Formats: sequence, structure tokens, C-alpha cells
Amino acid sequence: MPDRPDIPLNALRTFEVAARQGSFTRAAIELRVTQAAVSHQIARLEDILGVILFHRTSAGLVMTDAGQSLFPVMERGLDDIARMLDRVAGGQPAEVLNIGVVTTFAAGWLIPRLEEFAKTHPGITLRLSTNNNRVEIAREGLDAAIRFGTGKWPGTEAHHIMDAPMSPLCAPAVDLRCPADLRRLRLFRSYRADEWPAWFAQTGETCPPLTGPVLDSSVAMADLAAEGFGVALLPVPMFERHLLSGRLKRPLSATVTLGGYWLTIPRDRRMTSALTMLLEWMRGA
Repeated sequence: MPDRPDIPLNALRTFEVAARQGSFTRAAIELRVTQAAVSHQIARLEDILGVILFHRTSAGLVMTDAGQSLFPVMERGLDDIARMLDRVAGGQPAEVLNIGVVTTFAAGWLIPRLEEFAKTHPGITLRLSTNNNRVEIAREGLDAAIRFGTGKWPGTEAHHIMDAPMSPLCAPAVDLRCPADLRRLRLFRSYRADEWPAWFAQTGETCPPLTGPVLDSSVAMADLAAEGFGVALLPVPMFERHLLSGRLKRPLSATVTLGGYWLTIPRDRRMTSALTMLLEWMRGA
């Protein structure tokens, strides 16, 4: 067993939070202490180690080479401690996973199946926070994030969950029988400008000028489409309940797949057994 240096754990925890937050001020807020207390703990740790861990710049904190070497080790170590404490607290053999989830996947697929997951894996507790596909795993204190895209995010290891074929969905009363009918209807758009052109290309039709509202939420687009305000190009598997209930209809069979849903973690972390079980469950559910 290697020697364990006599370094105060509070200083190490303060360093991990400051490195993750990129700011002594934000670290102080998370730790519920003063900024001066954070600075003191960092200075104390630097003095003990004999190295500088941060440089202060106009853009915020910048870790030195020593800080960058120490940070992933401390982050993994504190995460492991937190998970184990959650498991033993109160005698409950539970592991807690903090997962960031793009809202469409959370509302349309994951949340309705949480009870099934709990029955299958009673030793794992999921804590979900939704986002609009923009997430910083380390800074937000997450174990992983479920995102929509191609699986290519810088500094991230991505594990494919499922594809997301997209098709036009609308209210049952909307008269939509062929792709050409879409030219007279309002087409809701997401911030991904290539979706409608790619779908029309699949049908052999030319995409009309796109002037409909741009929304950053597929759930919002689905709600507006269900009220008859327009047509939304949506990932069909995420809106199965809307289709089964008759709130939305899918009048055209053509689909386009521009991405899928992925479980992502930072490359300097490892897949824990709980994350692996979650991934395998989502793939098989």
C-alpha cells in the first residue's frame, strides 16, 4: 500500500470543487463557505504539496499542469466515496446515479419507464436533471449525460442507446396526405437547421422555404402540433404515447435519421457497474 500523505481532506475537496467550477466564487457557493475560505484552503494545499494548482486570469481560474494531473484523480475518488456513502447510509444497498438527460428523451422515454427500472435494478437510484442537450457533466456534478446527436462530443466517451428516426407529426384534424401538402402548413423548426431539408430529400421533394417558429424543445413542438398550430418533425420513438392516445398522428411514413441518443461520460472517467447496467437496460427496454 502506498504511503498516504497527511493532507486535510477538506482542502482536497475544496480543490476538486474549485477545479470543476472554474471559479473560487462558484466553489464558495457550492461549499456554502466564503470565497476567502476557499482561497485559504487552496493556498494551504499548495503549500503542503509545494506546487501551484491554479493561475488566476481575467477569464477565470486556469489549472496548472499539476492541477490538471490532480483533478481527475480527486474527482473519481470523491465520486467513489459519495457513491459508497449513499449505499451504506441507513443500511440501504443503493447506488445513486446523477444523470443529465435531454428533455425529449426524459419526457418521452425514460421517465415513463422509471418504475420498470426500479423493479429491475432496486439497488440503483436515478436522480435526473433535464437539459436542452447542452450539458457540462463535471461542472454540474453529474455522473453521465444522455444526449441527442452523432456521438461525437469533444472529450467525451459516448455509448449508443438508440437511433431516433424522425417523421412529421401533427394533430389528427390536420389534412396532410402527401409531402407536397406540407407546403401550405406551418412547419415548426428546431435549432438543427438541416432536419426538414434532410427529410424532404428522403421523399424526393424539394424543401420549401422554412419560416415557421424555431423552438429548442421537441416537447414544446409536439404540444403546439397537437393543438393544430402546425407540423413538427419529431423523433417518433419519443412520442409513442402521443400517437397511441390519438393526441398526435403520423400521416406520412417517410423518416430521416440524423442522430440518436447516447449515454456520455468524460473520457477521463470510467464506466461504473451501475452506469453499465443502466445502459444495458435502456438498450434492451
